[in-house]
Amino acid sequence: MDSGSLLLLVLAIGLVAFMFFSSRRRMQKQKLEQEEKARQTVPGAEVLLQGGLYGTIVEYDGVDLDKRARVEIAPGVIIEVHSQAVLRVVDPAEGVVTEDEFIAAEESEAEYVAGVADGDITSISDDRRVALGKDDPEHVAERDDKDRPQA
Repeated sequence: MDSGSLLLLVLAIGLVAFMFFSSRRRMQKQKLEQEEKARQTVPGAEVLLQGGLYGTIVEYDGVDLDKRARVEIAPGVIIEVHSQAVLRVVDPAEGVVTEDEFIAAEESEAEYVAGVADGDITSISDDRRVALGKDDPEHVAERDDKDRPQA
C-alpha cells in the first residue's frame, strides 16, 4: 500500500466515525425535544398540528403515542388526531395542574374537610392559623389577646 491509499483509508474511517457520532448526537437532541414537547403537551396548551391547524389540547397521552390526541380547533369543535400529528407546542398552558399537584390538593382538601367536620376550623382566621401551622398555645393566646376589646 502506498501512502496515498493509506491516507484515503484513514480519511474514510474518520468520515464514517464523524457521521456515526453526529447522527447519535442528533438523535439524542431529538429525543430531548420530544420529551420536552410531551411535557408541555397538556390539556390547555395551544399546539400546531402537522396539517397547519392550530388548536388547544383537550386530551393527550405523552407516554403512549399510539393513543389519539383530542384537540379543540374552535369552541366546541374537537377533533381526534394521531398524537404524533402535534408538530409543536405554540403556547404552553400556564397554571395547569400536574397529576402530583392534583393528588396533593386532594389530600389537602380532605384534611380541610376533616378539620371543618371536627370543629377545628370554624372561620377564616382558623383556616389561616392551620395553614400557617400556628396551632400552638402561644399563638392562640396572642390571637385571643388581640380579639379582646381594650379598656
